[in-house]
Amino acid sequence: MLKLKAFFFSGAVLLAAPSQAQHVAVIKFPELQKRLAQPTDTTYVVNFWATWCGPCVKELPNFEQVRSAYANQKVKVLLVSLDYASQLDKKIKPFIKQRKLQSEVVLLNEPDPNTWLGKIDPKWTGSIPFTLIVNNQRRQHATFEQELSTAELTAALQKFL
Repeated sequence: MLKLKAFFFSGAVLLAAPSQAQHVAVIKFPELQKRLAQPTDTTYVVNFWATWCGPCVKELPNFEQVRSAYANQKVKVLLVSLDYASQLDKKIKPFIKQRKLQSEVVLLNEPDPNTWLGKIDPKWTGSIPFTLIVNNQRRQHATFEQELSTAELTAALQKFL
């Protein structure tokens, strides 16, 4: 796991829309927070990652497998990249395209992670990869500050369905 704080001194965080169009929505934390707080019966699988994080890149195919396997259920995978916004066109979009990511990817434009990490989960130390699974209608949530295999991710998600 890598410490997010060490890589975040001046950059913004990446959040993009569906990778097919390679559109990347650059948003602030309140927008992400509002989205994740909606009282819906959809279960959100939110993965915080970065292109410079080896374990993050290694586990991305697992999220794509889950997205595909649960495509007909109320499950939404959201990949929140923590790369610098300045790298969006030269690094992030090509990365998404090369790896054929179909999950939604978004760029969080927040220079100081210390202002929002605790709002995602008070126990989050800032290490990535970090995954949040949440279903607000059922008032369930789980967090994982580690790389997850497809089996681990599926087992965690099954508890929400």
